[in-house]
Amino acid sequence: QLYRDARECLTLLSQRLGSQKFFFGDSPASLDALVFSRLAPLLKAKLPNGKLQQHLKSLQNLCNHCAAILSLYFPWDGGERPPRRRGPGGGSDAEDDPHKRRNQVLSVLAALGAMVLYALLSGIVSVQRGAPAPA
Repeated sequence: QLYRDARECLTLLSQRLGSQKFFFGDSPASLDALVFSRLAPLLKAKLPNGKLQQHLKSLQNLCNHCAAILSLYFPWDGGERPPRRRGPGGGSDAEDDPHKRRNQVLSVLAALGAMVLYALLSGIVSVQRGAPAPA
């Protein structure tokens, strides 16, 4: 039953998309993002039972929809990691900045300190001293 429902859902999505590139015209909307987030893994993953994947691959307009979003937002082909940026000397980011981790930690600590100081100065948090205990 679940397979039949999923197959019907894919078919209805395909009918709704029709010959359009995206569901609501020439540019993607939130529905396109939602549909892509469900279809792309189904389309790309290796599954033990490929019935639903085969049905999706038979719906060419949904495959084209996924390909359009991949090429628009993931121009490095979507299946691989984006190319690493290289510094002027051709080295990787880690070689360009040997203190990258230290700088990240210091940035987080500075931000945390600023938030605590703001909370204290604005009165969001207050520190009260208790009266000394009787002797």
